[in-house]
Amino acid sequence: MKLPALALLLALAAAGQAHGSGAYVDGVRFVQYADESTALEEVRSGALDVYYYRMPADRLQGAGARDGLQVHESTGGSYDILLNPAESEKLNPFSSREVRFAVNFLLDRDLIVNELMGGYGVPMVGNYGPFDPEYPAVLQELESLGISHDPARARADISKSMQEMGARMEGGRWHHGGEPVVLTVFIRSDDPVRRSIGEMLASGLEGAGFGVERQFGDLNKAFVVVYGSDPAEQKWHAYTEGWGGRSAFVRYDQTGLAQMYAPWFSNMPGFNSPGYWNYENAGIDELTRDIYSGKFGSSAERDALLAQAARAGAGEAVRVFLAAKIDQYVANESVSGIINDFGAGVPTRFTPINARAADGILDVGVKQVYQGAWNPVMGLSDVYSTQIWNAVSDPSVFRHPYTGLVMPVRATWEVDTAGPGGKLEMPRGAVSWDPESGAWADVAGRQATSSVSYRVLPGNWHHGEPAGPADLMHAAYFLQEWGTDSGEGDRSVDPEYTPQASQTAASVAGVRPVEGGIEVYTDYWHFDEGEIAAWAAPGGGMPWEIYAAMEKVVLDGGAAFSRSAASERSASWLSLLVPSDAQKVLAALEEFEASGHVPPPLEGVVGPEEASERYRASADWIRQRGHAVISDGPFRLESYSPEARTIRLSAFGDASYPIERGAWSWMEGPRLPSITSVEAPAVSAPPVRVEVGTSGATEILYFVRGPGGTESGRADASGGSSSFEVGGPDGARQLRIFAVSDQVQRPDYYETGLAVWSEPPPPVEAADAPGAREEHQWWPYPAVAALAAGALIAARRLLGSRG
Repeated sequence: MKLPALALLLALAAAGQAHGSGAYVDGVRFVQYADESTALEEVRSGALDVYYYRMPADRLQGAGARDGLQVHESTGGSYDILLNPAESEKLNPFSSREVRFAVNFLLDRDLIVNELMGGYGVPMVGNYGPFDPEYPAVLQELESLGISHDPARARADISKSMQEMGARMEGGRWHHGGEPVVLTVFIRSDDPVRRSIGEMLASGLEGAGFGVERQFGDLNKAFVVVYGSDPAEQKWHAYTEGWGGRSAFVRYDQTGLAQMYAPWFSNMPGFNSPGYWNYENAGIDELTRDIYSGKFGSSAERDALLAQAARAGAGEAVRVFLAAKIDQYVANESVSGIINDFGAGVPTRFTPINARAADGILDVGVKQVYQGAWNPVMGLSDVYSTQIWNAVSDPSVFRHPYTGLVMPVRATWEVDTAGPGGKLEMPRGAVSWDPESGAWADVAGRQATSSVSYRVLPGNWHHGEPAGPADLMHAAYFLQEWGTDSGEGDRSVDPEYTPQASQTAASVAGVRPVEGGIEVYTDYWHFDEGEIAAWAAPGGGMPWEIYAAMEKVVLDGGAAFSRSAASERSASWLSLLVPSDAQKVLAALEEFEASGHVPPPLEGVVGPEEASERYRASADWIRQRGHAVISDGPFRLESYSPEARTIRLSAFGDASYPIERGAWSWMEGPRLPSITSVEAPAVSAPPVRVEVGTSGATEILYFVRGPGGTESGRADASGGSSSFEVGGPDGARQLRIFAVSDQVQRPDYYETGLAVWSEPPPPVEAADAPGAREEHQWWPYPAVAALAAGALIAARRLLGSRG
């Protein structure tokens, strides 16, 4: 099936070949400003054009606080507590699921949102919050967990579990084996909100009878203490984790629940590091693998898997989610062309490409200019590096910033699928890399569920060499070689990359190079064909010779692709931005050139002379710039200065660059769905009719929680209004209403309360009810009185990488 975007993209590409520009500005400077107040004034004065970190709400309140500024609101990030569930000889209270789950009741999410976040957020109890497209599918299951702020319940549940584990309370503190039980809470001190959350958590744990040691640090320290140590050593017990805006808005999220809850994804305590204690949960693994790899036959089946996985993950409480953020980003009023992606916010990859700055240089303030390693295999894992990398590299496909659906960037596609139940036959020329034999195997005539034919827009890599079939074939090789664990003796295994890549690698039945691109045959299916295209999308973001050189460095023990492997092997976490690691890559390239080496997967595809040209081009780049970050985006990375805490990009400016300047300007200023009014009686006999006014919405989704449980439904809103009825047994109701649009997949959200009451109870005389305020006090119970007195609870309105 040809996508509607193909004709537009091909026209843009044809026009772009005459320009070779891609971006409006000549360059981008990323400069570290750790202090938000300083950054705010620099943006106001024009010294910075935009700041890529959320601005605290109190900095933008009061007379003149927004003078000279644009303020853009976005969602996508969240706060949570990561708990250490490891078992060891020394008692760890959080090895108990019941103690972990009790943490949910210790923390006041409303207080966090309203006081610490200044109202710019919404409480959440699972990975998905109210502004995520997947939220309606999981809401009822999350509601059934009954999570609320209830410190008394938390203390009771903790006490019961601690006694079952053999602990005793002495002098107001828990003891085990004659020693006090002391918990280490790692608190992010570089984020005021997380610092306050950490103090709240520490105080709550002290109130529950634990001794608490507060340890403070930033992400660099967390990479060592939290993510880099063996959980069984108990160097930490709780961490105030935070997630920045996603790199893109995603309609059908394959990885979110796996990333936050599933051991196989290498993001749970232990992080699949060999020799470490590792959290295990086969049930969550199975559910999230099925979601990730498309093991469902319909949208309804997928929703059911999401709901089960969300409940299981929140119930395990290794990650306790607290709040979804509404981030405020600031830009100088003179800057135009800023894009506000629903997932990434203003720091989306499209902002530097589309922005216009008066002097031709876009100056961007960042909270941190360097935190984690830069490599395209298992680096680029923190929000700070990905924000910069996304301006340097063009993906084959990306996500529409407002629908979250897959859209083309550097590759167009056609999908043919026989799924979910059928099979296609692979044609002559289809091959698959066999890690056992170290060669391509002929798979013509074998079967696959789907095929995707990609046509890649032509263009040069930043070092001037044209991208071509060899880059696509090497990327296919790397996925299957490093995504397959052949058992003992297999050196091309990484504890983080291999478990993740194995899901995709196992589904790729074959590839076939074709003119202008590649065909990929896969056993993956999805009801949205764009998701099939994204699953099998080609390309690795860097030239094949950089991958080959990185691979040699890692296999020789000079570095490791992932943080876990680096810790295990006492090697550096490979970072192409760091001169010492870049020199290792340079040495490998020089050795390849001197020996006339052609990598085994490219034999017959690349000749020795062409390979040598590639080695020389990359080697010259590293010698000139001191780093090995080479890609194909509209900007190239010129320099990194640790002393000045600055990374500088320049416009690629190559005539081969295939995407026209202004190609993404249509992303400016989307029309958001909104709820304009909600009318319903505060107390009424059933059925209670709720009238909802909307703007820019196609339908509303509603969830009603009451004595009978949670009910849900949807109603058409294309005419600007809709309604629904609330019935059922007498009692208070909590209503959550979402306005959604087919064109813009960020819902508006409204929460309110009402009471259903069939008959008013008999009047209560004041003499019979001491303290009654009125002669006829007929509220059925205090909760209803509170809801009715408030009429409508104030709306929580929106005008979802580690951080």
